[in-house]
Amino acid sequence: MRNRSSERLRFIGQWLKNPRQTASVTPSSPELAAAMLVELPANTTRVIELGGGTGAITHALVDHGIAGKQLLVLELNQELHAHLHKKFPQEVLVLGDAAELPRLATDAGFLEEGLADAVISGLGLLAMDRRLVAQILESAFACLRPDGRFIQFTYGPRSPVPESVLGALGLHMRRGGFVLRNVPPATVWVCQRSQSKAIIPRRVNR
Repeated sequence: MRNRSSERLRFIGQWLKNPRQTASVTPSSPELAAAMLVELPANTTRVIELGGGTGAITHALVDHGIAGKQLLVLELNQELHAHLHKKFPQEVLVLGDAAELPRLATDAGFLEEGLADAVISGLGLLAMDRRLVAQILESAFACLRPDGRFIQFTYGPRSPVPESVLGALGLHMRRGGFVLRNVPPATVWVCQRSQSKAIIPRRVNR
């Protein structure tokens, strides 16, 4: 309990410093982490996490057996990245922007062993403009196997990705579980390619 309180205080501190960069005031709950892991494809062994935060979902992934060089965690906030590095010294921890994921994952050596089975995201897509959301999704799917999944959670009732972005990138999205035991309550969304082929980038209007 003391550890979770410490994590919550650290997260609140980073949110107060930069509310646009840190999507939530509090870390994800174990129940939300479990709801996201349920959506992993069968036989998943390699995962990329976007927005590691204080490591709530990272911890669940490691406990699930996705660990070491099979797990890449991307975090933009320098202090949270340093915290994650201490907490998960065996995993691939990368400091950087999700829109540059293919380059960052390549530089870290993660893609040398193949594409990821899933990308799990805690990024605040609802607060981003369509162009940035499209860039992040395009970058994520460039690192995913053809039938891989992009798993996202949001605090709002609507899809975190506009239909225009999904259509332009050849993707479809479905609603997953709703997690009441999270602050605030959250919804899981799952995004996949409409067809099992690489995304052809197209212009997305704002």
